[in-house]
Amino acid sequence: MSDSKKSDVEAAELALKGMAHSEQHYFNSYNHHGIHEEMLKDEVRTRSYMNAIVQNKHLFKDKVVLDVGCGTAILSMFAAKAGAKHVIGVDMSTIIFKAREIVDRNGLTDKITLIQGKMEEIELPFPKVDIIISEWMGYFLLYESMLDTVLYARDRYLNKDGLIFPDKATIYACGIEDGDYKDEKIGFWDNVYGFDYTPLKETALAEPLVDTVEVKAAVTDPVAILALDLYKCTVEDLAFAVPFKLTARRDDFVHALVAWFDIDFTACHKAVRFSTGPHTKYTHWKQTVFYLKDVLTVTQGEEINCHLDVKPNERNRRDLDIKVKYQLETQDPTRQGQGEAEYKMC
Repeated sequence: MSDSKKSDVEAAELALKGMAHSEQHYFNSYNHHGIHEEMLKDEVRTRSYMNAIVQNKHLFKDKVVLDVGCGTAILSMFAAKAGAKHVIGVDMSTIIFKAREIVDRNGLTDKITLIQGKMEEIELPFPKVDIIISEWMGYFLLYESMLDTVLYARDRYLNKDGLIFPDKATIYACGIEDGDYKDEKIGFWDNVYGFDYTPLKETALAEPLVDTVEVKAAVTDPVAILALDLYKCTVEDLAFAVPFKLTARRDDFVHALVAWFDIDFTACHKAVRFSTGPHTKYTHWKQTVFYLKDVLTVTQGEEINCHLDVKPNERNRRDLDIKVKYQLETQDPTRQGQGEAEYKMC
C-alpha cells in the first residue's frame, strides 16, 4: 500500500474512532470481509440489483448515479456497465479503500468516484444526481438500516424527476407454529442442569430471532403491515404503529409472529421484485421471529387482532424498540388468549 493510501486509511479510522460507540460499531462491522462475502453470495439480492440496473440501460445511459453505502462497489460497477455518465459511491467504512482497488482492477476508475465519509457530511462532485441506488435494508427491513441516509441523499441531491433503485419496500407478517424450537430457545431456561434460570427467559423472549422459517410453519395468512414509497416517505415514517388482523388457515397453535420484507424496483421496463419471506429462496436477511409469551390455540377462520409499535431506540437510532399486542377473537371461553410483549433488536 502506498504511503498516501495508508494515510487515507489511517485518517478514516481516526474519524471512525471519534464517532459515538454505536456508530463506530455499525460502520466497523462493514470493514470485515465476511459480511461482504455473505451479501455478494446472496444471489437473490445481488442478481435482483444486477437485473434492475443492467437490464434497464435506457434509464442509466449518460446519467449521474449516486450509490449510497456502496460497500465493495458492486452496484456502482453495475451502473457503470449500464452506461452511466458517472457514478459516485459513498461509504463511511474503510472497505471503500478495497472498493477503489476493485474498481481500478476492473478498469472503471474514470467512470466511478468513491468517497469515504458520512453522506450527511461530504460534498458530492455533482450538484444533483439523476439516480440513487442503494442496498440499505437491514433485518426486519429497518434494523441497522441506512434508509434515513438514503432519504437525506434523496432530499439533498436527487433531481426533481430522478429515480430511486429500489423504490418500494413492504413488511409482511404471519403467525407460525413453532413449538419445538420455542421450547429449545425459550423453555431451555426453565431447567439448566437442575437450576431455575427463568430470569434469562425474559431476556430470551425480548430478543427477536433472525432465522429461516419453513413455509409449512405458517398458520395464518400473511398480511402487509408497512409499505414504504421511497419517493415520498420521511424519516418520521420509520417509527410507526399499526393495527392488523391475522386469519388462521387451519386449526393449530400460534407460538410466534414472523416478519419479512419484499423489495420492488418499479422504474424498470419490466418490474423487478424480490422477497425475503419463508416462501421464497434463501436470502441473508432470513426472517425475524417474535415469540409470544402465550400459546394461542386457533381454529380455521378465526382472527388474531394485533397491534405493532416500532421505533428507533432513543440511545441508538440503529436499534429498534418493538411492542406487540395480540388478542384472539374466539367464541370458545377455554381458548381465550391475549397479551403483549416488548422486544429490542440490538
